[in-house]
Amino acid sequence: MVSEAFAMAGGAAAQGQGGQYQGIIMLVAMFAIFYFLLIRPQQKRAKQQKELVGGLKAGDSVVSAGGIHGKIVSVEDTTVVLEVATGVKMKMNRSSVTEVKQ
Repeated sequence: MVSEAFAMAGGAAAQGQGGQYQGIIMLVAMFAIFYFLLIRPQQKRAKQQKELVGGLKAGDSVVSAGGIHGKIVSVEDTTVVLEVATGVKMKMNRSSVTEVKQ
């Protein structure tokens, strides 16, 4: 009877160890899924936006985050001046430019 109890306790301990490892593996797998589906694409988009804003120059046709289409007249440190119609100029933040049209 003692050997049966000992065997049962050993079996439960072995299953407990496997459960701990399984929990850690699931946690690592969930982190990997979040990284590849959420974090990495967001970092990639941020890098592309930074390159786009850094490469702005006078004469580029752009679209702003608000949907305003225009041509860059001048570029300053943190702002750009867009000509949206003949003689109509708007000053906006460089970071609000989302697309450079070809």
